[in-house]
Amino acid sequence: MSEPLAPLVRKNRVRAAAAAALLAAAPLLAAAAPEPHARALAAGYKAAFLCSGIFNAGQSEAQVAADDLEGIYPEYQALVRTLPAQVDRTAKTVSVAFDTRLPPRIAAWRSGLGCSQLPIGAGPDAIARLPRLEVRPPAGDPDARAWPDGDRNALATPPPATAAALDAALGKAFDHATYGAGTETTAVLVVRDGRIVAERYRPGYDLHTPQRTWSAGKSLTATVIGRAVQHRLVQVEAPANVPEWRAPGDPRGKITLAQLMHMGSGLWTDGPGNRTDEVYVGGGSVMQQATAMALEAEPGSRWRYANNDTLLAALSVRTAIGDDRRALEFPFTEVLWRIGMRHTTPETDWQGNYILSSQVWTTARDLARLGLLYLDDGVWKGERLLPQGWSKFVATPAPAQPENVASGAPGYGAFFWLYGPRQGLPEGTYVMNGNRGQFVFIVPSRRVVIVRRGFDKAGGARFDEARFAHDMLAALD
Repeated sequence: MSEPLAPLVRKNRVRAAAAAALLAAAPLLAAAAPEPHARALAAGYKAAFLCSGIFNAGQSEAQVAADDLEGIYPEYQALVRTLPAQVDRTAKTVSVAFDTRLPPRIAAWRSGLGCSQLPIGAGPDAIARLPRLEVRPPAGDPDARAWPDGDRNALATPPPATAAALDAALGKAFDHATYGAGTETTAVLVVRDGRIVAERYRPGYDLHTPQRTWSAGKSLTATVIGRAVQHRLVQVEAPANVPEWRAPGDPRGKITLAQLMHMGSGLWTDGPGNRTDEVYVGGGSVMQQATAMALEAEPGSRWRYANNDTLLAALSVRTAIGDDRRALEFPFTEVLWRIGMRHTTPETDWQGNYILSSQVWTTARDLARLGLLYLDDGVWKGERLLPQGWSKFVATPAPAQPENVASGAPGYGAFFWLYGPRQGLPEGTYVMNGNRGQFVFIVPSRRVVIVRRGFDKAGGARFDEARFAHDMLAALD
């Protein structure tokens, strides 16, 4: 090597070594400083749950942090713990800073509609443009009205032996061990023949405390659709009303509402469960996210669990109604308030699209009311709210089923899960099922509804819901 070139070669070697060191350290640097978008999503998660927990459920910031913000998706956990939040109890907003170059993530509460997240980058001036619910609930105190429309005289006294068996079964549900090590139950409620025969809550929760339903809200979506069918606004076997699919030649235009309800759209999904974080915690709109997916299978030929299918089904009802104000009021005036679900808050995106696939806050008793509506095939106090046979429709196996059904896993109907003897439960049992341990069992042969609410941890033991329901039914024998 010539002397003039030696310093240059040495310099290049130093640069190469430095570059190699940076590449080797890249994963550590990424862990220490997550990408801005990941921080934005984590900030949105914290803003959304603090807002809903404080202003929907009346919880303290510390209680929301301990329950809703712990045991969550691991990719968000560390950031959610450290990102700073500001709660404005006068304006009923929560702001979480995540990037010095952008406004904080903001979630804002509105009466009836709960909390909506603003899009990433939007400032507080955008709050004024969020949709508002103008209709008001029926007058009167729900606690003063008789069950099931209200909460007066809701409890029935079972025989002493049955009461003792139910009490023992309730104890096991709350012991953090019997149905899964470390599982966290907040509420259990059992209704038989229309009356509550067992009910227990964890300290800090009661009959008025709502929690997020997670995917159990999909069954509320089925109910809203059923009411729209009863009004002849939609038909389940007709193509879904998705404006973005109406262009001539778009193959998605043939996807039916029933196929969406069966999780059989054939649309591409972004991973197992199709978490749709861009909508749930990213401030994205349903129209922006859910309508953009392309086909990857013939509609109806494949089962794949997808939040987008639920979002699209709810959007189809909004499109069919046509009027934005009426569409916003429809779940309340046509379903929730008609069956006494006065402690239920379905939330929307910032454009007024309901996120009924997950973002519904409700109580154990309100979920029991929804179960009672299905036990009576959509009839409430003599009035038919859902089409005749709707309960059978949602509880009939979809044409395509989950792959693990053959090995004994529950099947799927229309936004309800299907259980039976293979899970140790009576034939015809169907279930609302949501993340972190939200379950509502509807057992027509026993005239029973069983509700379990919880805060089970992501990555931890799953609550053994089938065994739990089996034990509760056994206690009723």
